[in-house]
Amino acid sequence: MSGIMAVGAGSMAATYQLLVAQSNQLQISMTTLTEQAATGLVSPTFGGLGAAAATTIGLGTEVTQQQALIGGITAADGQLGLTQSTLSEIGGIAQNFVSQAGELTNADPSSVTAVAGAAQAALQQLTGLLDTQNGGNYLFGGAQPGTAPVPNPDQILSSGFYTQIQTAVQGLATNGATATIAATQAIAASNAAGTTPFSAYLSQPASQLQGDLQQVPIGNGQYETIGVVASANTAAVSTGPSTTGSYVRDLMRALATLGSMTSGQVTATGFTSLVQDTIGTLQGVVGAVADEQAILGGRQNVIDQAGTVMTTLNTSLQSQIGAIQDVNVAQVSTQLSQTQASLQASYKMIANLSTNTLLNYLPIG
Repeated sequence: MSGIMAVGAGSMAATYQLLVAQSNQLQISMTTLTEQAATGLVSPTFGGLGAAAATTIGLGTEVTQQQALIGGITAADGQLGLTQSTLSEIGGIAQNFVSQAGELTNADPSSVTAVAGAAQAALQQLTGLLDTQNGGNYLFGGAQPGTAPVPNPDQILSSGFYTQIQTAVQGLATNGATATIAATQAIAASNAAGTTPFSAYLSQPASQLQGDLQQVPIGNGQYETIGVVASANTAAVSTGPSTTGSYVRDLMRALATLGSMTSGQVTATGFTSLVQDTIGTLQGVVGAVADEQAILGGRQNVIDQAGTVMTTLNTSLQSQIGAIQDVNVAQVSTQLSQTQASLQASYKMIANLSTNTLLNYLPIG
């Protein structure tokens, strides 16, 4: 009988150990499933993903890089949108004065006074537009976005730029149209301190400024130019009977010229020629601004397309990460309920087994 008791006790101990081991495993599963149900993740740490951790880390790095590019593209798109809007206003000013300057060919003294006043106001409006800001940065500031392209724009009518053009226009009767046109063109093209209306940085050759234009990365080591500067064209070519090569400078010159005219000049030799040159210059501005907008619009399309591709790729990468990291919460909830039931059953079996004694193995009678 002692042999029977030994076998019974040994079997009971083995069964007990097996139930305890199973219970511990169920408890571990319960903890894991509870955490998964709460977070929706296979594991809150990469270590819990096992061999898939390296893949997830690699994909996560790509997602971060793509999101940075997408953020830059989104900001660039907004900047270009504001640039286009501002250019539309600039082009509108030029187009308006093509019409207004056309009235001066009738040599009506009263029209000269009216147009001159309007041109002065428009010049102040233009300098304000050139100091448009985007997110705290000056839109037309180029590589120095923190510096106003036109310092003290409200004082443009007392600036060296304006007063020098005014002096040249007032000398029309003496110097003639050809000399006056050449003088105003030279003043508008000048980068000399005391003459240029632009900041020190923007008072550089166009070739230098164009090389510093802001760019945005669009992926695969590619960049697209999005920057503009007040004193030089981005890519458009300015035309006209006399041009500085910059539609902004040409427009400022035309407005300053019109603003400097007086009613007493309508009979002066060369007045009509000066007006016609100014009209031609304004027409050149209208065309150059339209070309600039078209070029920038093409760049914006390239950027938008790159953004769409990156967004699609980013979504795909996140889906791949989700396939590794995410769990089916409904399925996990079901597994959790089943595991909880199994664990409770295991506890009951252990409790029942613990109440057994050697008397259960003694013969009756």
